[in-house]
Amino acid sequence: MRKAFVIVSALLLVAFALQFVLAAVGAFTRPAGDDSYALHSVNGMAVIPVLTLLTILFAALARAPGRLIGLTMLPFGLVVVQALTAMLANGSTDATGVSGPFALTIGGLHAVNGIIAVHVVVGILRAARKLANPAPADAIGVTVREGEPV
Repeated sequence: MRKAFVIVSALLLVAFALQFVLAAVGAFTRPAGDDSYALHSVNGMAVIPVLTLLTILFAALARAPGRLIGLTMLPFGLVVVQALTAMLANGSTDATGVSGPFALTIGGLHAVNGIIAVHVVVGILRAARKLANPAPADAIGVTVREGEPV
């Protein structure tokens, strides 16, 4: 289960990295339309939440420490914040559909939250790898005497 935890954590990181690429695709699509961000939306509203839930599940099945299981729950909360900031930014345009300073600020926070989520997932992946491949006792400065249990 620990290897599966590493794999699903890595897939989650790939999905988050891909999310930035898909946002750029939407931003540079011409002519811009309502479907410019369709792939970004599908990845962010379907793929990432499913992978986040799987990461939580596999952390629990891998018998990860409680603190690490808690950390795996954080990206799910950040995904909820992402959806809320996107809706708020999109809903804060004026009557002509122009984004004012408030909508642009919320849109910027949407990007910052995405960056934070990526950093959290990097930490999860590192911890999952460490859990799956613990360092031998002598590699971390522990001296084991002959006949002592390791």
